[in-house]
Amino acid sequence: MAVKIRLRRMGAKRAPFYRVVVADSRFPRDGRFIEEIGTYNPNVDPAEVTIDAEAAKKWIANGAQPTDTVKALLKKNNVL
Repeated sequence: MAVKIRLRRMGAKRAPFYRVVVADSRFPRDGRFIEEIGTYNPNVDPAEVTIDAEAAKKWIANGAQPTDTVKALLKKNNVL
C-alpha cells in the first residue's frame, strides 16, 4: 500500500480550506483517508497551518511520502 500525506480540499467555491490527511495514493483526492493530522487555511493572511507533529513524524517514519505542498508546510512548521 502506497501511503501519502496530502491535502484534502474542503470549503466552498473560491474559498478553499484544506485538511492534511494520510491516505492510500490509489484513492481520490477528496475520498477515503486513513487519518487526519492537520489543517491548512490559505484564505487568511498569513496562511493558517496546524499540524500534529507527532503524528506526522510517526507516519513518515512508517514510510508515508508527503506531497511537495505538504512537505513545504511541514518544513515551515519545523516538523521535517
